[in-house]
Amino acid sequence: MTYTESVAIDAVAPFSLDLSAHIFREGNPKVRSYKDGCFSQVIDVEGKLVLAKLCANGPEDKPELMLHLHANDKLSADQAKKAEQVISYIFSLNLPLNAFYEKAKADPIMTQITQKLYGFKFPTTPTVFEALVDAIVEQQISIKVARAIEDRLAQKLGQALTVNGETFFAFPTPQLLAEAGADAIRQVGLSQRKADYIYGAAKLIVDGKLDLEHLKNHKSPEQIIAELDEIKGIGVWTAELTMLRGMQRLDALPADDFGIRRVISRYYCGGKPINAVQARQIAQGWGDWKGLAGFYLIIAEALNITL
Repeated sequence: MTYTESVAIDAVAPFSLDLSAHIFREGNPKVRSYKDGCFSQVIDVEGKLVLAKLCANGPEDKPELMLHLHANDKLSADQAKKAEQVISYIFSLNLPLNAFYEKAKADPIMTQITQKLYGFKFPTTPTVFEALVDAIVEQQISIKVARAIEDRLAQKLGQALTVNGETFFAFPTPQLLAEAGADAIRQVGLSQRKADYIYGAAKLIVDGKLDLEHLKNHKSPEQIIAELDEIKGIGVWTAELTMLRGMQRLDALPADDFGIRRVISRYYCGGKPINAVQARQIAQGWGDWKGLAGFYLIIAEALNITL
């Protein structure tokens, strides 16, 4: 029997779930997706799997969010609160976008983009480990192919939760990936090298030699990059992407990423090729919001926004 609980959840305005969950429109509904105004994902709440569905109504300046939680048995008050915190973290619901919009006023191009994408808060992963694995998967391949691999990773090696006769899958924990081994990880469509990198990171965590969540406490992005760089297979690009997606470090911009350079070029350089140095120079104008600004450009391109 499925237990269901619904709770209203707060968000610092402005917030648009439709824009923020846009990248999940074509997501695998058994893993993570956005459909009919609701985002759904299986999350781990103190060892209990919960299918969380976040639905939105109301305008961006007064968002009305309802979180529906589905589990195999009753959730305690603490578990329900933890689930709310996880979803709030995924969508940065406490992020004051108006501070970013104020900074953007000095940049005519970014001002226009923020106006067209009013209320967009980029989604992050529940854990730093998930962001790290995603970044490894996405090394030197298209984002579309990478997401398909990430979905297979969850379906083949993640825990399953059955709700009303339908089965959903959570992203695999470090323990599950360490137990599965590199060969099993490779079978989801990864190269042997990437499988080894993911297995190696998972094993370090399981053995108590790596605490990725602790890295959130570092104030210096350079220090975080330096520590991540010590992990086999992790370079600056992977570290910056992990910081941005898994730690909400909005001051991180993976300028070595071709996609980032492409969108910056499209809106700032007339589409001509630019290198990482040039991308970082342009991003300096966005200050500590450069990572968020980069995501705004990515979504602007995805929606074919013209200025």
